[in-house]
Amino acid sequence: MPHRFIVEADGGSRGNPGPAGYGAVVRDADTGQTLAEAAEYIGRATNNVAEYKGLIAGLEAARALDAQASVQVRMDSKLVVEQMSGRWKIKHPDMKPLAARAQRILPPGSVSYQWIPREENKHADRLANEAMDAGKAGRQWEPGRSSAGLAVAASAAAGTTATHAVEVPVAEPLAEPLAEPQAAPVGWAAPADLGAPTTFVLLRHGETALTPEKRFSGSGGSDPALSPAGRRQAEAAAAALAARGTIQAIVTSPLRRCRETAEAVAGRLGLDVRVEDGLREADFGAWEGLTFGEVRERFPEDLDAWLASAKAAPTGGGESFAAVARRVAVTRDRLIARYAGRTVLLVTHVTPVKTLVRLALGAPPESAFRMELSAASLSAVAYYADGNASLRLLNDTSHLRV
Repeated sequence: MPHRFIVEADGGSRGNPGPAGYGAVVRDADTGQTLAEAAEYIGRATNNVAEYKGLIAGLEAARALDAQASVQVRMDSKLVVEQMSGRWKIKHPDMKPLAARAQRILPPGSVSYQWIPREENKHADRLANEAMDAGKAGRQWEPGRSSAGLAVAASAAAGTTATHAVEVPVAEPLAEPLAEPQAAPVGWAAPADLGAPTTFVLLRHGETALTPEKRFSGSGGSDPALSPAGRRQAEAAAAALAARGTIQAIVTSPLRRCRETAEAVAGRLGLDVRVEDGLREADFGAWEGLTFGEVRERFPEDLDAWLASAKAAPTGGGESFAAVARRVAVTRDRLIARYAGRTVLLVTHVTPVKTLVRLALGAPPESAFRMELSAASLSAVAYYADGNASLRLLNDTSHLRV
């Protein structure tokens, strides 16, 4: 039977807009036991953006525990509760993509919403304030409980082993937000000592209607499908990968353009597709759907800050490149452990691919702006047992010119 969860979420901004953060808690509806906590400092944003971010984090944590669960969301934000319940219209452009993203996380009809007084939402409120305090101190929030402790709670809810439950994203301690993920050590052991590497073949999804127009298209936008050109590109990539015959598993971002690209390859190779939320594109906040020129015109100061620092987030509670790097590094390590010694196709987006490449090379964040990565292009990175990585391929589009 699907589990019944309660999600309590909150968000706040010190200045509105100002330094902002969110908190979310997942509880077992029958026992009240805390199964997962999530919190994050998100930079400059409004209260409403932070509240929606908290909702999204809570729903994603519930999905990680049981994707078929029945969830009751309890929040002290009348706005979010009424909008997500369909009783109030969503008029603000910053809210629409966040609400759309929240609606896609769990199956329709499985989530209900209830307004509660602030004093009944103290746990999530505390987490949001802890996240903002951590951000003020130049670091990221970390769980008060150990990841192992949350894993045990999660496994009890999901009926699985604690080893599996550790994969719940919110149960993993976060790295310091202002620090880069650790670079691979320099130097190689003898090949015979290393064994077969774990190889990630990185496939950027095919084109959508937004791609030729060079519009920002992240995880907080409209989630577009592949265009006719994108479907042709996906089939061409599938044919090339089938001819190589080395792919042993397929993992994809949850966004539609990647799932459609992955399904084209899976149909050729006869493999199942696993969805990995950590492979999603960055959230570009209020920039979603805009061209670079339009962002320059509307948000010039924010754009300059974003171009100058990986720690700067897009307007409206978007995701910084530093945050993406931490998320991608955690996902990379989890997938390396799961698929040790195998060749795996990761179907994902521009930012995650560039991040995996630059981390493999030990390159600085600004190197991402110097990489060309075409739609439906192939790249590859091999990871060895001693922690070293080897870039094998970058932006191969030869299969698209046939």
